[in-house]
Amino acid sequence: MSEVVENKKNETVNNDEDYILQVKDLKKYFPIKGGMFNQTVGYVKAVDGVSFNIKRGTTMGLVGESGCGKTTTGRVILRLSGEKTAGQVLFNGREVYDLNREELRKERTNMQIIFQDPFSSLSPRLPVGEIIGEAVKEHKIVPDSEYDDYIDKIMDSCGLQPFHKDRYPHEFSGGQRQRICIARALALNPEFVVCDEPVSALDVSIQAQIINLLRDLQKEYKLTYLFISHDLSVVEHISDTVGVMYLGNLVEFGETDQIFNHPLHPYTQALLSAVPVPDPTVKRNRIILEGSIPSPANPPQGCKFHTRCSKCMEICKHEAPCQKEIEKNHFVVCHLYDDVKAVDEKD
Repeated sequence: MSEVVENKKNETVNNDEDYILQVKDLKKYFPIKGGMFNQTVGYVKAVDGVSFNIKRGTTMGLVGESGCGKTTTGRVILRLSGEKTAGQVLFNGREVYDLNREELRKERTNMQIIFQDPFSSLSPRLPVGEIIGEAVKEHKIVPDSEYDDYIDKIMDSCGLQPFHKDRYPHEFSGGQRQRICIARALALNPEFVVCDEPVSALDVSIQAQIINLLRDLQKEYKLTYLFISHDLSVVEHISDTVGVMYLGNLVEFGETDQIFNHPLHPYTQALLSAVPVPDPTVKRNRIILEGSIPSPANPPQGCKFHTRCSKCMEICKHEAPCQKEIEKNHFVVCHLYDDVKAVDEKD
């Protein structure tokens, strides 16, 4: 049973020890400035009411087209994009945005991120040993006498050799640089890691190596991942649960098998129809989405997807759909299922 607690803002939330991260109705709007006096004339609704939970030791995949708000969601969870606009982010039952400066500094070791571009996220002026060990010294993860051995151990876990410590990032390949980024995050002994498209800049053969490395490290160090990607085949391989985002909203969420074998939302169905099948005799009915993604600064009324949806109904143009649990742990936000009984409504 979940225990109900009250946070500092007198908001009632569920505190379940099974979940390391609980995100509820998270919003992040960026102001648009304009006019003679540089006033706020509108907002870019990058994240517009996202809710999900991640269990300890599991991986949640977050997928969607470019510009849908995946990366912003990850950054807002880690408090890397300023203040949130609304909603809750609970890490180990504590509201991340209620932590003061010192509390947040201590919690940083438990929440890490692996960035998309391994080259631009590494300082070109520091050798690899310092890049990996800089935060270890700052947070005093291990005594000074054990520092060198600790860095060697972390590098070995990530497929790097001790002599790599004295080399600089430009001397490595893309795959090796991503291993350095993973080692830097792992060195702080985190519980939760946001993987922000960590393999999208790598060759396909190297992608498989990095994905397998992340899975091995998860088992060894009992890590929890939020894996952000636009590559559904990669997400299927590594994720336990999957969330599908469109224009700042989570339109479908469920276990990996549910999403890939029984997609409910028309957007999810369109994404899956574009995934290549490694069998020349199998042909998929490709669903082509017409038009482009609307601007998050001026999203459509009603369902945000209705301007590109082949199954659009009149209600979709005026009324935003609500989230509904169609089968256990499988949620969808779509008017097509308004007449379908939700799980909690079934006998």
